[in-house]
Amino acid sequence: MENQMFCYQCQETAGCKGCTRIGVCGKTPQVAAMQDLLVYVSKGISAVTTQLRKEGKSVSAAVNQMVTLNLFITITNANFDEEMIFARILDTLRCKEELLKQVADQDALPAAAFWYAEEKAVLEQKAAQVGVLSTHDEDIRSLRELITYGLKGLSAYSKHANALLQQDEAVDAFLQKALAATLDDSLSVADLVALTMEVGKYGVSGMELLDRANTSSYGNPEITKVNIGVGKRPGILVSGHDLRDLEMLLEQSKDS
Repeated sequence: MENQMFCYQCQETAGCKGCTRIGVCGKTPQVAAMQDLLVYVSKGISAVTTQLRKEGKSVSAAVNQMVTLNLFITITNANFDEEMIFARILDTLRCKEELLKQVADQDALPAAAFWYAEEKAVLEQKAAQVGVLSTHDEDIRSLRELITYGLKGLSAYSKHANALLQQDEAVDAFLQKALAATLDDSLSVADLVALTMEVGKYGVSGMELLDRANTSSYGNPEITKVNIGVGKRPGILVSGHDLRDLEMLLEQSKDS
C-alpha cells in the first residue's frame, strides 16, 4: 500500500518505523505534507540568506525569526493548523523572492532557492516530492533528518528566547547554513556526520541563549514550596519551557 504520509520524528511512531497513514499524534497526511513543504521552503530561504552572508550582506532579525518559527511549527504537536502552515509557506516564499534579488552570485544557489508557487494544488504536488523519503540513500537520508531534527530543537530554544527579546545572530546564521546544507548532494556521509556534531555544539549555544533570556527577564531559579494538592476549580496544565507564555497566562488568571 502506498504511503499517505511518512513521519518518524518522534518516539511514538507507528511500529517504531514511521507513521504512514495518520500520525499516532493525530497529525493528518495533509498537515504532514504542508509541514514537509514548510521545511523545504525554509531550506530554500536559508540557502539565500547563507549566500547573502557570504557576500557580506546582512540578514534582518525578522527573517531570522521567520526561519526559526517555521522550524518550530513543524515540531511534533506544536501546530496542526493546515491553513496557518499554508500561509507561512506563502509568506516564506514571498520573502525569499525579495531576498533573492540581493544575491549577486545566484549560480551558487540550489534549486530550492528558486522554486516558487502560490496555487495550493501546485504546493500540494511539490509537498509530495520533498518529504523525508525523497532522499533515496538511507545513510544520507538519516543524517539529513538527524540534522534537521536537531535544528528543530535549536529553533525551539531560539523561538522562546526571541519571545523575551533575546537573539543570537551566530546561532541564527548557523541554523540557516546547516539547514541549507541538507540540500547539498555533494556532501558525503563524513561531511554530514561532522555537521551533525556541529549542530550539537550550537545546541549548547541555543540553551545558553534561552537561559540568558529567562534569567534576565525573571531572575535565577529559586527553590520554592508550591501547593500540589487538588483544588476545587478547573486547572490549566502547563508543559514546555516558554516562560513568557506562562507569565501571560498567570497575568490573565491572577484574579480568577
